[in-house]
Amino acid sequence: MPGPRNDLTRLRTALTAFFALDGFVFAGWVVRIPAIKEQTGASAGALGLALLGVSAGAVVTMTLTGRLCRRYGSHPVTVACAVLLCLSVALPPLTHSALALGLVLLVFGSAYGGINVAFNSAAVDLVAALGRPIMPSFHAAFSLGGMVGAGLGGLVAGSLSPVRHLLYLTVIGLVVTLFAGRALLRCAPAAPPDGALPDRGAPRRLGRRTRRLVVTFGVIALCTAYGEGAMADWGALHLAQDLDASPGLAAAGYSCFALAMTVGRLTGTILLERLGRTTTVVAGGTTAVAGMLLGSLAPSVWAALFGFAITGLGLANIFPVAIERAGALGGPAGVATASTLGYGGMLLGPPAIGFMADWFSLPTALTSVAALAAVAVLVAVATRRAAATG
Repeated sequence: MPGPRNDLTRLRTALTAFFALDGFVFAGWVVRIPAIKEQTGASAGALGLALLGVSAGAVVTMTLTGRLCRRYGSHPVTVACAVLLCLSVALPPLTHSALALGLVLLVFGSAYGGINVAFNSAAVDLVAALGRPIMPSFHAAFSLGGMVGAGLGGLVAGSLSPVRHLLYLTVIGLVVTLFAGRALLRCAPAAPPDGALPDRGAPRRLGRRTRRLVVTFGVIALCTAYGEGAMADWGALHLAQDLDASPGLAAAGYSCFALAMTVGRLTGTILLERLGRTTTVVAGGTTAVAGMLLGSLAPSVWAALFGFAITGLGLANIFPVAIERAGALGGPAGVATASTLGYGGMLLGPPAIGFMADWFSLPTALTSVAALAAVAVLVAVATRRAAATG
């Protein structure tokens, strides 16, 4: 018994490191978006189109990653995608046009999409093996990595060029991947409680009702991940452009959001055990609606930062709950479907914000985050009975 338990602990540690690395690298990129926008001379709409490269690369890769994980295992796929992610993050500051930026972001998005499906699949297996709702803890590591990456980006924004900053992220990321990857590759995939390894040769056949529930959880994930992507790519620009914040203070916007999300996810397991999934989702979504309305429409930087923090606290546990439930219902196929929808929302949100900012204004565009959080609440309430019995 101690042997398997120690193996699960090592597996949990290695997966946590990759979740944190993913957040760290992604945040390092997003806090330099204002500088890279200025470097390329792109308008808000052109930047939105360039950011669509991340979305396109990620969504296409997500549809393929489930098959790769079934064939090669989620652990090797996680490591391979981590290497590509760390190498590709150094490319955006080397571009000087919106077109070139979009092309390199296509590569970056492919790596980002692949690693997120791969380590979420491994994490769902581990949740089942441990028999506890620990999924929020992995996403807490992602948020913590994002907070550190954004905070570091804010500190070096005035002293390091985007080229040097993101190159340093590449080096740090490859070092972390070397150590965490070795540990992950030595760990066998987590076995379910009965001790039988999951069948990776073929995806589980989903009934029509189960498939609908999996898609429903994917929609909930999409609605809330939209807000996370919007905050990552447009939060700093909103503070700098609309509220005249300094570069360092603008970068702190995503740090506040990520810190609040980290705190919310660190307490997520306790909340889920005490309140249940639906109550946690409804309370979180309602909180996010109020927070984002304040963050997007507040007339001062400090009020907006407070709103960003409230938004992060509200959104914290909705996405991991949705992915875990989809995986519990549909196995690897459920994880792939919900992850594709969820991360599609995270990555399609930023370009949508860009188009709305051109048509209306950036503050008005950011209120769409609150609108979709409200949709997630309504969907969760409407499917409460079916989800409980599914």
